[in-house]
Amino acid sequence: MLVVQKYGGTSVGTLERIEAVAWRVARTKKEGNDVVVVVSAMSGETNKLIEYAQYFSANPKQREMDLLLSSGERVTSALLAIALTQMGYPAMAFSGRQAGIQTDQMHTKARIDRIDGERMREAIKEGNIIVVAGFQGITSLGDVSTLGRGGSDLSAVAIAGALGADICEIYTDVDGVYTTDPRIEPRAKKLEKISYDEMLELASLGAKVLQNRSVELAKKLNVNLVTRSSFNENSGTLITKEENIMEKPLVSGIAIDRNQARVTLRGVTDKPGIAAEIFTTLAKRNINVDMIIQNVGHDGTTNLGFTVPENELDMTKEAISIIQPANVVEYDREIVKVSVVGVGMKSHSGVASRAFHALAEEGINIEMISTSEIKISVAVHEKYGELAVRALHKAYELDQ
Repeated sequence: MLVVQKYGGTSVGTLERIEAVAWRVARTKKEGNDVVVVVSAMSGETNKLIEYAQYFSANPKQREMDLLLSSGERVTSALLAIALTQMGYPAMAFSGRQAGIQTDQMHTKARIDRIDGERMREAIKEGNIIVVAGFQGITSLGDVSTLGRGGSDLSAVAIAGALGADICEIYTDVDGVYTTDPRIEPRAKKLEKISYDEMLELASLGAKVLQNRSVELAKKLNVNLVTRSSFNENSGTLITKEENIMEKPLVSGIAIDRNQARVTLRGVTDKPGIAAEIFTTLAKRNINVDMIIQNVGHDGTTNLGFTVPENELDMTKEAISIIQPANVVEYDREIVKVSVVGVGMKSHSGVASRAFHALAEEGINIEMISTSEIKISVAVHEKYGELAVRALHKAYELDQ
């Protein structure tokens, strides 16, 4: 059995933690498995390197930043390989380039084009544990590239797919995917299994367990993902194909996204093409528009509302000011998005009405709504966000 394991920054944050990871990896090897390990930089290391760069420049070149930031993962991979070898388990450390991870030219947020895993395969045949520096690759020009936020997860999934691994284990400081954030609802339960599509929705809606690009790639490559904690021996959560889940729950989880702001345009000229002009202008600035509501036109004008990430609100204001599509423009930062996710929604009626009834009982006003086949999202005032999560968690009996 070929096992790919990925360890995040907190899991390898100190020399003692690296040693603990080494023992866990060694145990997996001792059980008769071939093992490839992907590691992040030690926690805090990447921020330190960024501070070093900013000492010299407030806006350093992205090519040089990639070369600089990729060093953190290489340090961890070398240290872990040294620790394993000293314990009697031959190990080889690989940079992204040595692992054959080839990317496009987009520095700081590169996408993986392909992986030539031949060198890793040969080293595995020779009995080695492979330790790969995550988050990085190499461009066709031979420059070091990095994959952006959550890049080590992406490295692990891509390697698992390229090598045909039986399982890809993502180790973090949490021991799986929960029905909601346990800090908000202490009765949240850990899920044994969840589908790729549900995990994608939860990841994009505020759940921080896995980065959505890695889940997308796992689905594309049909890689079975397990997320679990490196700080305990608890079983984790399997992320897999929907058909691998026998009993599909009505709802799997409740997510909250606090990085939301609402834009309301009043007095927009009600004519064909005006919405296209507004949203094309935003798209050109890579502003991610989510919920959209348009009122029925009256007296030649209409009102148009939509949400954007709060950290993109200033860019949104600038874009709207250029085209000036409305008589009045209002901005509201005091909203959150709360979402109900579950593949069981496809075959059950009344899911939405249960959500709306639960929120109404708590006196929570719904300001905007969006839905998909497996998701219902509502925008509410931020002061009601956590109450909404708890109310919905109870309504769908996720604490049972």
